[in-house]
Amino acid sequence: MSLILGMIPMILMMVAPILICAIGGMISERSGVTNIALEGLLCFGGCSAAIAHKLFELAGVSHSLSIVVSLCIGSVIAGLISLIHAYTAIDLGADQTISGTGINLLANGATIFASQIFFKADRTKEFQMGMQTDRLGIYPTAYIAIAVVLLAWFVLYKLPYGMHLRACGEHPAAAESVGINVRRIRYQAVLVSGILGGLAGGCCVLTQTIQYTSNTINGKGFIALAAVSFGRWTPLGVTLASLLFGAAQAFSVIATNFGALRVLPSDFFNILPYVITLVALIFTSGKNYAPLDVGKPYTKGAS
Repeated sequence: MSLILGMIPMILMMVAPILICAIGGMISERSGVTNIALEGLLCFGGCSAAIAHKLFELAGVSHSLSIVVSLCIGSVIAGLISLIHAYTAIDLGADQTISGTGINLLANGATIFASQIFFKADRTKEFQMGMQTDRLGIYPTAYIAIAVVLLAWFVLYKLPYGMHLRACGEHPAAAESVGINVRRIRYQAVLVSGILGGLAGGCCVLTQTIQYTSNTINGKGFIALAAVSFGRWTPLGVTLASLLFGAAQAFSVIATNFGALRVLPSDFFNILPYVITLVALIFTSGKNYAPLDVGKPYTKGAS
């Protein structure tokens, strides 16, 4: 029992970046723009935050200030990158899956290139100290994730803006007919998904490792994307899905602590989170809960 309770802080540490990123993906898709680029945005945010934090450490900046500013820098960089996806998907009407995949491919090279510029290596230098836990052993990222979920729920379901955003994803022509600027709302939604993706990347690198490498994110963006679908594009559903997938990732790390499981090869536990993700999607693929117009380019004045 004590071992299970001891898993809670690790589960929350694993869940937080996935949940924050998934909420951003949900917001983008509720507006009608599919954001396959979550993986790349996590990479950009994580790399930027790691570089900034290390440079701040070298400059003697206080630890708490460095953490906050580094997370902000990661969020801004990823937000700016997400505007590339917004422009191609919204203004150019490009295939949104291809556009997002392009961002993911760009992230693989750009983050290594940035590390080469700053540290002359294919990874950032190790920083001395990342985020610190509270008295309960919980990282601040868990509280950030809760705040993001509550804020997203409030905006989507309690404010007129949220209704407008959801209308843009369901029937943009009808939304435009009552004076809603579909293009502007979709741009804002993609930008928010980029900011949250960058924040999630920063949370990941500052809690789960001591430097950014090409394997730091390791598919978390795709798991977040699956959480959006599995969670049926609702804040509560996405939260529960993220808890499931995050718990699977945490279990893959600490599974060897259970004596009966030590006979299994480590590779079995490494692939476990992804297997659970696939199985969850298979069993929930019978009915489509996605916004009606998600992934479809929209031209003003078109019916």
